Amino acid sequence: MGEEFAEFARGRHGALYRYAYLLVGERGLADDLVQEALIKTYVAWRRLRDPNAAEAYTRKVITNTAINWWRRKSYHERPYDDLPEGIAPTQDSSTRLWLWNELLQLPPRQRAALVLRYYEDLTEVQTAEVLNCAVGTVKSQVSIALSKLRARLGDDVLPLDKAGAGR
Repeated sequence: MGEEFAEFARGRHGALYRYAYLLVGERGLADDLVQEALIKTYVAWRRLRDPNAAEAYTRKVITNTAINWWRRKSYHERPYDDLPEGIAPTQDSSTRLWLWNELLQLPPRQRAALVLRYYEDLTEVQTAEVLNCAVGTVKSQVSIALSKLRARLGDDVLPLDKAGAGR
C-alpha cells in the first residue's frame, strides 16, 4: 500500500499543486492544502475501492478543505504570487495578473467550478463528482461566476457564449 500511494503522490503532486494554487492563489497555502489532502488520501487509501480514483478523491479533499478554510478564516485580503510553472503565460503579464485578481474575488465554489471546468478541462459530470454536488449545481455555479466576471470585466474579456460554457 505504501509504495503505491508514494508513487501516486510523486506522480500527481504537480497537477494537484496547480489545482490547489488556482483555488487559493498563494503558494504557501497551496502547499499546505496539498499536504493536508495527501495525508487524508493516505489515511483513506485502503478504503478507496479503485486506486485509479485516487486523484479525483484527492481533488475533492482539496476542494472541501479549501472551502472549509475560507469559512473559518477571513480571506478578503491576501497576497498573491506569480503563477507557478506549467501555466501558459499570456502576451501581457499585467493582463494575466489583473484577470487572476478578478478570479480571486469569486466565492470558493464558483472559482473551483471554473478551475475544474476550464483549466482542468473536466466535464460537468466530473466536476460535480469533485465538488460533491449535482450537475445542475455545477452549471449554475459556472454560469453565475462567468456572469459576475463579465459584469466586472466586460464581454470582450470573456467572450464565451452559452454554448461554449456547457461542455
